Amino acid sequence: MIELETRELEYVIALADELHFGRAAARLSIAQPALSKAIRRIESRLGVQLFIRSSRHVGLTPAGEALREHGRHALNAVSAAVRNARRAGDAQARLRLVLKPGGDAGLLSAILAEYAHQPAARQVDILFSGPADRTDFLRDGRADVGLLYAPFDDLDGLAHETLHAEDRVVIVPSGHRLAGHASVRMSDLEGETLPCWKGVPGSDGTGPEVADVVQMLHMIKVHRMIAVLPRSLVEPVPAGLVRVPVTDAPPSRLVLAWNEEDRRPLVASFVTAALGAVTP
Repeated sequence: MIELETRELEYVIALADELHFGRAAARLSIAQPALSKAIRRIESRLGVQLFIRSSRHVGLTPAGEALREHGRHALNAVSAAVRNARRAGDAQARLRLVLKPGGDAGLLSAILAEYAHQPAARQVDILFSGPADRTDFLRDGRADVGLLYAPFDDLDGLAHETLHAEDRVVIVPSGHRLAGHASVRMSDLEGETLPCWKGVPGSDGTGPEVADVVQMLHMIKVHRMIAVLPRSLVEPVPAGLVRVPVTDAPPSRLVLAWNEEDRRPLVASFVTAALGAVTP
């Protein structure tokens, strides 16, 4: 028996996000008393308290925190299932490919050309993501396939094939102490300021926050940081910067990824084409 309906999960998540009955009710387009009644009904049915209420404050209990986290995943899964069902029944559906700007290692044109030769090839819509949300596009159904970088992107729950492996390089200003080196090791970078990537949980950089490679390269030029990147993301090297190989950095892999539950021919044919495009 399903103990909560999707609409009830939406009530819980909206209140957990807003921590204010009025704002949550407005977000849900329902009356505040109706939301209060629904939350009490949900708590009674589950047998746990989800929210701590006072006249001035709404807080989450541990049970509420757990339901917010897992409930959000559940709603995303339901939305993805609906989108995929509709697309599976649409003979004219386009294939949606997500990548970050410049994040194709120069392979995208060859992959698209190879895919165009597939008997059931569809039009491909290119979607550009932020620095760290390509996996979200795949998990919630906004994209069918994506070009991701391992080990940087979380591949949990995603099927994937490696298309290209490359070394990593450190990008420094031309006057930097490492600019004249033929190569460096990770230990040579100790004490340097590295970027903090916007929207990337656990990003351990100590430097200014950046949202993309263009912003990062500008900050390197003005001596605010250095950065370690896959080689293909800085080809050609912008004027005023130097690219130095990092000999002991783990290689970067460009992978084609898709939801591991997605077994549609639409996706399989694109995977086949991508592998064919990069096979010598």
